[in-house]
Amino acid sequence: MTDSATEPADLADLSDHTATAAAQFVRAVEVVAAADHPDEVISILLLELSSLLAAAAPLGAIEDVVPDDRFEPDAGPEPDVDRLRNRLHELLGPIDDYAEVFDPYATPEVMAARLSDDLSQITSDLLHGLAHSAAGRSLEALWWWQFSYLSTWGPAASAALRALQSVIAHVRLEVPLEVDPEAEGLT
Repeated sequence: MTDSATEPADLADLSDHTATAAAQFVRAVEVVAAADHPDEVISILLLELSSLLAAAAPLGAIEDVVPDDRFEPDAGPEPDVDRLRNRLHELLGPIDDYAEVFDPYATPEVMAARLSDDLSQITSDLLHGLAHSAAGRSLEALWWWQFSYLSTWGPAASAALRALQSVIAHVRLEVPLEVDPEAEGLT
């Protein structure tokens, strides 16, 4: 039985909207990973991350989604995103690594990050929710997307968006990218 019978209409609409945005992002990242040149994909990734974050903003704005069952049904095998991660790492080359402030409200801690890791994590989390959605468990999918938006893929998407925007700014403003030797040692 699906959970749509007990699900409020606004949550059903949000789940459908999030599923559409998640599927679009996953498709876009797969297309990007198949590309031959990074210059062609940076702007696409910037647009797709912006679109995904805009679609997901209600997940952080609404109250916690709580499914009727207090356990997560098996969504099937976890998606294997290693090939995607490796391909994105190759494609992005020297701009893959960047520095990120982990939590701006805690003692600031600069950490090494990779766009390829962020994009793969986001894709994996979105695919997990899409598996619930495809199985007719839209409230469970929405719970998963909200939880993982707040804990993993939302912060990864925000960080990756900032990094990509910085790359574009450096290119357009003709300011060379500088690599901080200390930041390289953060891995």
